[in-house]
Amino acid sequence: MSGIHMSPITATVPAPSAAAVRPAEPEGGQTRVSGSGCSSCGSSSCPGCDSKSVNKAQGANQLTEEEQRQVEKLKARDREVRAHEQAHKAVGGQYTGGISYEFQQGPDGKRYAVGGEVSIDASPIEGDPAATIEKMRIVKAAALAPAEPSAQDRKVAAMADAKMAQARAELAQQSDETDPDAPKAGKDNKLRPSLNQQLAEMRGEEPEEARSTVNPEGSRAYQAITELAASIAA
Repeated sequence: MSGIHMSPITATVPAPSAAAVRPAEPEGGQTRVSGSGCSSCGSSSCPGCDSKSVNKAQGANQLTEEEQRQVEKLKARDREVRAHEQAHKAVGGQYTGGISYEFQQGPDGKRYAVGGEVSIDASPIEGDPAATIEKMRIVKAAALAPAEPSAQDRKVAAMADAKMAQARAELAQQSDETDPDAPKAGKDNKLRPSLNQQLAEMRGEEPEEARSTVNPEGSRAYQAITELAASIAA
C-alpha cells in the first residue's frame, strides 16, 4: 500500500495577549459560593471541597472578550478542518486510511482541531491497467473533494493523472498484443490488396476490378489486326 497523505493543513489560532488574561482567583485558589457553607457538604467550616469544579465552571463563564473571540475562531477552524478531512474520506472510501487531527486547547479548556490529514492508497493494481485507471479516478476525486483543496491535495491529484495515463498506454499495448493481425490505422492500410484481388491471385486470374476496366472495342480491334497480319503472312 502506497500511503500518500492528503491535506497536511495546520493553522494555529493565536492565544489572547497577556493583558487580556482573566482576573486572578482568590487567595488559596478557592472560590466561595454564596451562603455560609460548602455547596457540596453544607459545612460552614469546609474550605471548599468542590472548589476545583466550581473554579472550572466559573472560569468558563469568565472569559474576556478577546478570549471569546479566540474560542469562536477555534470553533470555526475545527468545523473547517473536520469537513475537509471527512470529504477526502467519504470520496476515497476503501482506499483511504484513518483521519488524524492536530489539536489546540482554547481558553475555555476545550480542544479544537486546527490541522489534519488522511492517507490514501495511490498504488497501481499490478497486471490490471483497466482497474488501475478506475482506482486512480477515485484517488483524484478524493484529493479534490474538499471545497478548497490544499497544495498537497493537488499534488496527489496530479500524480493520479500521471498513473492513469501510464495505465492507458499499458492497456493499448495489451490490445495490440492480443490481436496482432488487426488493421493498423494509417497510410499502410491503403496498400493492402482487396479480398477480390487476393482470391484472383490465388486462382491465377486477372482481378475482377482489372477486367472491368478493359475496353471491349479495343479488344475487338486488336483481334482484327492480329487476324489481318496472319492472312498477309500466309
